[in-house]
Amino acid sequence: MGPQLGADVIVEDKGGAGGAIGSETVARAAPDGRTVLLASLGSQVISPTLRTPSGYDPVKSFDPVMLVGSVPSLLVVSPRLGVSSLNELIAKAKNQTMTYGSAGPGTTMNIAGELLNAGAGLKISHVPYRGAAPAINDLLGGHVDMLNADFPVLLPLVQSNSVKALALFGAERSPLLPDVPTTAELGFPSVVMENWYGVFLPAGTPPPVREKLEKALFAVLEVPSVKERLAANGMHGTLGSEAFKTRLTKEFAYWQDTIKKLGITAE
Repeated sequence: MGPQLGADVIVEDKGGAGGAIGSETVARAAPDGRTVLLASLGSQVISPTLRTPSGYDPVKSFDPVMLVGSVPSLLVVSPRLGVSSLNELIAKAKNQTMTYGSAGPGTTMNIAGELLNAGAGLKISHVPYRGAAPAINDLLGGHVDMLNADFPVLLPLVQSNSVKALALFGAERSPLLPDVPTTAELGFPSVVMENWYGVFLPAGTPPPVREKLEKALFAVLEVPSVKERLAANGMHGTLGSEAFKTRLTKEFAYWQDTIKKLGITAE
């Protein structure tokens, strides 16, 4: 974005509290367009739904600029489990104790696992970890039976046959794994988890400033190398500010209701 904006762009990672630390930093920044937030469904919608942040309002504190894109989550199992389809997994899970790993309570990985439990009438046990990496390591080591994570995280492991992909938790198949069916086509339309990544500004940023940033972002997404990199990771569905704002309204309502029904907490 630097050349598009005529400015230096510095990426500052602000980890912690499910993304709340980074979000609060931007929420408290001056609304002059100089401080921008790149957030996800997990950090911007699900985390504040599970634990109300004290330093900002997840809706009122930000002006949406662009939804860069979404990636479906992917359900994978250890090859040693001996199943090759979601139906086989469900049948096996109804007859024996099984486990799924996640990056921790209240994460999108946890919610995806409980969506499967609810949708298929299962009781697969949740094993939380401190992040996705140790959960994936334990899947590879055979200590948990399955997990669900963002498509680009798991794609290299599927391609190397380290794990077996059973289903995309989305509405459409991915051209990167065309033989892997979606939960929707397998008869579980409510078992959908697509993580998105979007850009926000502090609330009250002047419209011309927001529009300039939105224009720069659209231009960057048309750069061939950027477009190719995003496509190679299964990213799709860019939305401008108004469409993104409309989607956010639906996302907050949907996940507040769904998380309550699933009985998921952040602890």
